[in-house]
Amino acid sequence: MKMRKLVALMMVAVMLVLALAACGPKEEEYKYEITMWVSEKEGVADLFQAQIAAFNEANPDIKIKANIEGVTEADAGSKVVADVASAPDIYCFAQDQLARLVQAAALAAPGKAAQAAIEEANDAGSVAASKVAGTIYAYPMTSDNGYYLYYDKSVVTDPTDMTQIIADCVAGGKDFRFALENAWYTASFFFGAGCHSNWTMNEEGVFTSVDDDFNSDKGMIAMKGMQELTQSSCYNSDADHFDNAGAIVTGIWNATTAEEFFGENLGVAKLPKFTVGGQSYQLGSYSGFKLMGVKPQQDPAKQAALSKLAQYLTGEECQLARFNNFQWGPSNVAAQANDAVKANASLAALLEQNAVAVPQGQIDGGWWDVAKLLGAQAKAAASDEDLQKALTDYAAALEELLAVTPEQRRAWTLIGTLKGTNWDTDIIMTEGPENTWTSEAIEFTAATQFKVRQGLKWNLDFGYGELTAGETVEGVKGGSNMTVAVPGTYVVVFVYNPDANTATITLQAAE
Repeated sequence: MKMRKLVALMMVAVMLVLALAACGPKEEEYKYEITMWVSEKEGVADLFQAQIAAFNEANPDIKIKANIEGVTEADAGSKVVADVASAPDIYCFAQDQLARLVQAAALAAPGKAAQAAIEEANDAGSVAASKVAGTIYAYPMTSDNGYYLYYDKSVVTDPTDMTQIIADCVAGGKDFRFALENAWYTASFFFGAGCHSNWTMNEEGVFTSVDDDFNSDKGMIAMKGMQELTQSSCYNSDADHFDNAGAIVTGIWNATTAEEFFGENLGVAKLPKFTVGGQSYQLGSYSGFKLMGVKPQQDPAKQAALSKLAQYLTGEECQLARFNNFQWGPSNVAAQANDAVKANASLAALLEQNAVAVPQGQIDGGWWDVAKLLGAQAKAAASDEDLQKALTDYAAALEELLAVTPEQRRAWTLIGTLKGTNWDTDIIMTEGPENTWTSEAIEFTAATQFKVRQGLKWNLDFGYGELTAGETVEGVKGGSNMTVAVPGTYVVVFVYNPDANTATITLQAAE
């Protein structure tokens, strides 16, 4: 009898435990589980997770679980194109990767209603940056990668006039810093004069043509505008540092430095006008945007859910949260009208500059090497003939870029301060066995710097830092310039894995 009661009590206890378990907290139920790439910067992934949780709260019929990984937007496009099948469902990327992602069928265009909403909600530049052939393929996320003018208000009397800025800086013994030996900045004079440079890429990602009119009367105006600044005594091409600056052309990444350096005399404005032949021209610029992409899905319902999530994550509320946390400049026009955003002097100047800027599209990597010479040539020119020769040489160099053979596109080279060169001459490496490339024996000094690049261009390059003889290191795509720990004569062995887009680099003592 006692045994029966004991068994009964045990059964009751088990039932109570099961009942309590049933009433206890359940593991969160999700309709979709996705992968996602966002900026690798600290705190960004956490903020996105919180925003997705808010989206789930507002959309309980969808509920998405996101596995988020930090991948820099500059690299995301190349990684996705390399393997679309295993790419994340949603990823953030720089707008200059858009065309290739579309060609790789790695982006699902939003529906017509969503496209209309995106166009209405965001500024014109970011919308244009999200389009290919008139169709929106991505969701604008930021509008903040460009350059403008910081200046000392106690020195510069009129920040709208380049000639006056030069005169004020000369009189005050200050520098006018503008990186006109960098093509990204050099282009500002050509765009201001009305020039354009638009590249066409085929389905294999190879540039096939360019519509470029830098070598023209308008291009001559740009060269003369650069000449006025570069031949002035206040000109300094180093815009990475603020030392002795009366004026400097840079971007929001230097906002804190500018505030600290100029203090209460800080002035911020869009780029000035320059004057040639009695006519004024507003300096243009390149503008850059970050976009969010959604990979095509087999399930239409999941595709619609991801599109809805992407619209939410790039909407006003989420963009403002990223501005407040990371100072990212919104592309959403309502967010741009927010008092805190408008009070940010750097963003205000950038948004004003963006009105005359050219969205940076897909550009042949070799163009940067060619166009960067124009600023230095304007500085060195002693006559109009010298300026015209620079433009003629530029046009010829573009033709050479388009004439690169398939073998040259595939080959790897060393470039840097090697053998008396200055980042303007490629040293061809020899292949053997397949995907293993070896340089000739080269004398490296303590000051030598170099990188390895493919196809005579900067579309794909590897760096690392200091190399020690006999040591094999993992190359860093787009990484730091390489140096040698001990000067000597070495060969460089570069082993490339095209499937993973990775490489190893070995410095070997020459025999």
